[in-house]
Amino acid sequence: MKATGIVTEYNPFHNGHLHHINQSKEQTNADVIIAVMSGNFLQRGEPAFADKWARTRMALNGGADLVVELPYVFATAQASDFAKGAMAILDALRCDSFCFGSEDGDIQPFINTFDLLTKERAHYNLYIKEEVATGMSYPKALNNAYHKIISGRKGPFADLSKPNNILGFHYIEAANSIQSAMVPETIQRIQAGYHDDIDETMTIASATGIRKAFFENGDLSEVRRYLPKTSVDELQAFHQDFGFGSWETFWPLLRYSILRHQPEELRQFSEVTEGIEYLLREAALTAPNFTGFMERVKSKRYTWTRIQRMLTHIYTNFTWSDLRSFETPTYIRLLGMNQTGKDYLNSVKKKVTLPVISRVAASHDPMLELDIRATDLYFSGLPNGAGKIGSDYRIPPIVI
Repeated sequence: MKATGIVTEYNPFHNGHLHHINQSKEQTNADVIIAVMSGNFLQRGEPAFADKWARTRMALNGGADLVVELPYVFATAQASDFAKGAMAILDALRCDSFCFGSEDGDIQPFINTFDLLTKERAHYNLYIKEEVATGMSYPKALNNAYHKIISGRKGPFADLSKPNNILGFHYIEAANSIQSAMVPETIQRIQAGYHDDIDETMTIASATGIRKAFFENGDLSEVRRYLPKTSVDELQAFHQDFGFGSWETFWPLLRYSILRHQPEELRQFSEVTEGIEYLLREAALTAPNFTGFMERVKSKRYTWTRIQRMLTHIYTNFTWSDLRSFETPTYIRLLGMNQTGKDYLNSVKKKVTLPVISRVAASHDPMLELDIRATDLYFSGLPNGAGKIGSDYRIPPIVI
């Protein structure tokens, strides 16, 4: 069986994700689609809209055959480490290819970019250092350094100012770093941009736009057209039972997580650097809500996403020491599968290079323990989530 891997968050699963699965399967001639999906906290440093089991059901109903969890260590990391974790898991599952959505929609610019930056790595790193020294945010520094490298050269090269292109480049970089045999493929992202608001003339919207529309209107009526019916049904059930995850919802617990520490204690948490711990605590003392907090903290140097990742790590008690303890995934956490996924897993189980965990109680992996803690803290922040604390021990892989 030929397997294609995709890297996902499904926050929530919408028509664009359905298009990605269908096109990935067709373009790579795959028999099975394997999704490695973030758990209950995401790469942009925020709690998931719905929990990982609800999103797994959405994924399976939308055409994924096997869904596995990207561990917290990687799911909440900067793009390069996010990609490193995802590619290691897909390679361990013996995928023949991986396929990502991109603004470019053509794989050759990504290959050209990877080859050039590999060749010019020393100059690239020097340019990044120079840009950061001016007080610029790290993502902006990367983009400026990149344009210095490609200036005057024959392309095409990937546009690394676009969020999906950035991740795509890092997927290729990560796959090459482990000498994976997986073939990279990409499909064009259509209709909606990564951060776009919903557009009523279209049937595809960004996950950001869908979440924003829900929180503005308080129900799913405005976003039904952008979601498969199975996703709407799943989200309605989740919202009725627990509400939806967001930092605004989590604000009382997040604020407590900050204020219970002195500034020098906040420095121990991953991504907290350069004295921002004083500003974080001061803002938490005065801000009435999460938006007000972010308005007090955001600056030219610190992007919204980077600040949110700091907050995620403070909230989950994830330290610099924790971060440095883990280099690569140590397991594959099975979240769900259909019969095709089950058949594939049975066919490659002797070749899979990481242990596959279906029952948490049978494992004492330190990386997995971080995932369990993150899940419990996620449900602690939801209005009606207390009864779901401990779910990692109780919920088996979903089978449809």
